[in-house]
Amino acid sequence: MKPVIFTKIDGGKLEIGTGALTQMQKYIQDNNFKREAGGVLLGRYIKDSLDIVIDEVTVPMWGDRRGLFRFFRARRPHQKIIDRRWKESEGTINYLGEWHTHPESIPTPSSRDINDWERKLDEDFFDSDSLHFVILGIEGLRAWELSKRTLTRELIGEFWYSEEKNV
Repeated sequence: MKPVIFTKIDGGKLEIGTGALTQMQKYIQDNNFKREAGGVLLGRYIKDSLDIVIDEVTVPMWGDRRGLFRFFRARRPHQKIIDRRWKESEGTINYLGEWHTHPESIPTPSSRDINDWERKLDEDFFDSDSLHFVILGIEGLRAWELSKRTLTRELIGEFWYSEEKNV
């Protein structure tokens, strides 16, 4: 499997590394019994460029609330991982946004998702102008970028698990 690369609002690249992609894909809701899952996106800002690489993600943890059509991430356990990875990497691994699954073929954010993303943009601490949000559906994933400076939300890409659909 190759990394997934999207073009961000500013023209830079957002790369979802294979390790992060593999972790998220384990939670795809491909049957009626799997509940929504999610976590945070962790990665690096590439020096002297506008590029970002998502190297890893957190996965569902104790305290998260998961249902067939909803996911609520518990703040404290995921924050511990964010803080630990930032410290271990001497400040190079950062919080970049959030991911979760949807039980639909082509994932579309709900109004609850959009409200949550806007709240995170307003309240969370991060080292960039933007946060990124990935939703994994049954057939593919889509990624959005929200900019704090311009207050815009933009779909920046989609990736289908079946290779022939990505042509």
